[in-house]
Amino acid sequence: MADIKYYDVILKPVITEKSMAGMGEKKYTFLVHTEANKSQIKEAVEKMFPGTKVIGVNTMNSDGKNKRRGMVTGKTAKTKKAVVQLSQDSKDIEVFAGL
Repeated sequence: MADIKYYDVILKPVITEKSMAGMGEKKYTFLVHTEANKSQIKEAVEKMFPGTKVIGVNTMNSDGKNKRRGMVTGKTAKTKKAVVQLSQDSKDIEVFAGL
């Protein structure tokens, strides 16, 4: 397993209808590094967004899709999503503010 620093764990936020609906319950969805585990994701969120307290992390792995271009076949990259649950007294994450 690669040595992953906390700033390499979170790649980008996931902005969908379902993830926006979860913001009312203080659940935020991120695209994360494929080899990051739950404790690394928790540490990264708490360090990158000061004032947040993570109480739970759920992850899901997605395999790459098969794609064709003429006779050539290939696969897209694997991805990993994380749904982070914050405590009620923690601050909101500013990345999602105004959306």
